[in-house]
Amino acid sequence: MTKIRSTTVLGVFHNGQIALGADGQATLGNTVAKSNVKKVRILAGGKILAGFAGSTADAFTLIEKFEEKLNSYGGNMKRSAIELAKDWRTDRYLRKLEAMMIVANADELLIISGTGDVIEPDNQIAAIGSGSMYAQSAALAMKKHAPHMTAEEIVREGLNIAADICIYTNHNLMIETL
Repeated sequence: MTKIRSTTVLGVFHNGQIALGADGQATLGNTVAKSNVKKVRILAGGKILAGFAGSTADAFTLIEKFEEKLNSYGGNMKRSAIELAKDWRTDRYLRKLEAMMIVANADELLIISGTGDVIEPDNQIAAIGSGSMYAQSAALAMKKHAPHMTAEEIVREGLNIAADICIYTNHNLMIETL
């Protein structure tokens, strides 16, 4: 059975600002199923951003589970991410979910995976999905050579560059900042 997939998400912490953005494309096999999927969510009363890549239904389940963890741990993002990753790895139902997440608050940027990883990325740039390496490479170059840019500008341009290269990424962008 062919699954619906969604792709490129990029988070950047730069000059005291965090931005998290994603394209809007979801594919079914090699066909565009939807071009304006909302892959970035604002959580915890506007204090945390979350973005997902992978199977859309699975990602929505993980976002809900992450919100439950945030409520259980008083909004502590890192602790909630670690507890979600532990559950994701050990729970028989959650273990089958195929997605990844980036979560961010005003201080931290984390990648959460189903293999139990909670990664605080180097260079304060996180990218997931099929176009992630294109977006991450572009963001690294911009942070290094255009330090005057805002985090939001870096995310927007990084995602646009990924969309120009990756067939599973489009130019319908949604970007949120803290």
